[in-house]
Amino acid sequence: MSRHTKMGTMKRWLSVWLVAAMIAAIAGCGGGSSGDTAADPASAGNGNGNEGKEQAEQAPLDLTIMLPIFKTNYPKDDGPVVEEIEKRTNSNIHFEWVPNASYADKFNITLASGKLPSIIYVGDVKAPSFVSAAKSGAFWEVGPYLQQFPNLSGANPVIMENSSIEGKNYGIYRGRVLGRNGIAYRKDWLDNVGLETPQTVDDFYNMLKAFKEQDPDKNGQNDTYGMVLVKWTGQWASGFDTIKLWFGTPNKWGVVDGKLVPEHQYPEYVEALKFMKKLYDEKLINSDFAVMDSAKWVDPIVNNKAGVIVDVVDVGARIDDKIHAALAKEGKDEPDRHYIDVLGGVTGADGKLHTLPTSGFAGILAIPKSSVKTEEELMRVLGFLDQLNEPEMQTLLNFGLEGIHYNPVGEFVEPIKDTVKLESEVEGLNQMLGFIPEDRAKKVKQTPLRIKQTEVQKANEEFIVTNPAESFISTVYSQKGQQLDNIINDARIKFIVGQIDEAGLMSAFEVWRKTGGDDLVKEMNDLYNQVKP
Repeated sequence: MSRHTKMGTMKRWLSVWLVAAMIAAIAGCGGGSSGDTAADPASAGNGNGNEGKEQAEQAPLDLTIMLPIFKTNYPKDDGPVVEEIEKRTNSNIHFEWVPNASYADKFNITLASGKLPSIIYVGDVKAPSFVSAAKSGAFWEVGPYLQQFPNLSGANPVIMENSSIEGKNYGIYRGRVLGRNGIAYRKDWLDNVGLETPQTVDDFYNMLKAFKEQDPDKNGQNDTYGMVLVKWTGQWASGFDTIKLWFGTPNKWGVVDGKLVPEHQYPEYVEALKFMKKLYDEKLINSDFAVMDSAKWVDPIVNNKAGVIVDVVDVGARIDDKIHAALAKEGKDEPDRHYIDVLGGVTGADGKLHTLPTSGFAGILAIPKSSVKTEEELMRVLGFLDQLNEPEMQTLLNFGLEGIHYNPVGEFVEPIKDTVKLESEVEGLNQMLGFIPEDRAKKVKQTPLRIKQTEVQKANEEFIVTNPAESFISTVYSQKGQQLDNIINDARIKFIVGQIDEAGLMSAFEVWRKTGGDDLVKEMNDLYNQVKP
C-alpha cells in the first residue's frame, strides 16, 4: 500500500469513528441499518456526489490487474499516476504487465493455473480456452449488472453483441473505432524518393522498394528497408490481415454459393502470401518478422531504418511524436512539419478499397470468480471500472498528471516530451479503459495529421470487409481452434521464408482439413444457416 493511501485510510477511518461517536451520542443504539452498500454501485464511486462519503465507509479495494504492455518500460505500482488512480477510486492496485507478443501464452498459463487476478485482459474473446472457462462459470457474466452504473450502462449494444459468448458478456469491452486500420508511412522519405501517395498495390510495392534502394533518409548508406512486420499477440504479422484484403481475400470467412468458406481456401489468399514472399525475398521487410516483439516495432521507423507500418491509423501520430522528440534532442526538429502520413489502404485488382474493420472493441476486461468471490465484491470492481470511464479519469489514464506529464493548452493537452517518464509512469494505463459510453478524454491539439487520421478512420467505414461469422461460437473451434490456427500460421510463415513451396502450402491446408477443419466448416455453416439472410 502506498504511503498516501495508508495515511488517507487512517484519516478516513478516524473521520468515520468520530461521526459514529456523534451519531451514537445523539441517537443511542437505535436507528435503521445502512443496508448493503457494497451491492450498491454508488458505493464504488460513480460520480453521484456521494462517493467521497461512501468510499470513506469502506476499506480500499484491493485489485490485481493483468494487462498487456507494448513497451519494455511500464508504469510501476508506486508511480504518481497509479497513486492518483488509487486515491480517486479508493483502491490498492497491483499490476501484472505482460509483453503483448507473449500475452496469449501467458493468459493461457494463468488461466490453467487457477491463480487469477481481480481483472484480466482477454485479447481474444472467442479463444477456445476463454470460451470454455467462461461457459464453465469461471468468470462473472457482467451484462445484467451494467444498467446500475452511470457510464457502463451506456455500452453500445452492437459491440456488446460482438463481444459476447452466445449472447452473454463475460467482461467489459474496450471500445475502438470501427474503421481504425490502415497504413502509416514516412512522408519525408516518400518526398525524397520522388513518389506520390500510393493508390494501388503496385504503388505500395514501389514505395517499399524505393525505401530500400533509393537512400530515402539521404545519409549515403544502404541501411533502410520498406516495411516493419512483427510477431503480434502470438501470430506472425498483424499487417497481413489487412494486406490480404487488398487481393480480394475475405475477412476470416467468405460466402460462396450461400456457404461459408474459410479465407485460406480462396486463391486470393495464396496470391497475398506470394506478395508477402516477394517482399521477404527482396528484403523489403525485416527478416526477423516472425519473432520481432511488437513492443519495439515502431523503433525502426523512428530510427530511420524502415518507412512503413500497416496497423491502426492512429499509430501515425504516435510515431510522428517520437520522431519529433528524437530530432529535438539533436536540435534538428522542425515542429510544424509532419514526418508521417497515413491512408486507409490501397486498391487491388478490382480497383476498390478493402479495409479490415475492428469489431468495435479490442478485447475485454474479465472478472474471475476465483478472485472476486461474491456479488458484493463484483459490484465494487464494476464500480471501479465504471469510475475509470469518467472524462477526467480517461484523461488521467491517457495522459497522466497535469503539470507533470502534460500541460493544458486551451481545451487540449500537450504531452511533456519525456519518453522515459511517460513510458514508466503513464503509457499502458489506458489499457484499462473501455471508453464507455465513448472516448471523453481531453485530446492533444488536433494537428493536421491527427485531423487526417480521424478523416481516414471515418472514410474507412465505407470500405470495411465484415466477417459473416463474427458472432458465432464454435464447439469444434473451442476444442481444436489453437491447433488449427497454428497449422495455418506455421505454414504461411514457412511459405514466406521459402521453407515450403506452394505444394507444401496446399499440403498444410489439407492437414488443417483432416485435423478438424472440415468439422469446423460444417459446424460454422450450420450456425450460418440459422441466421443468414
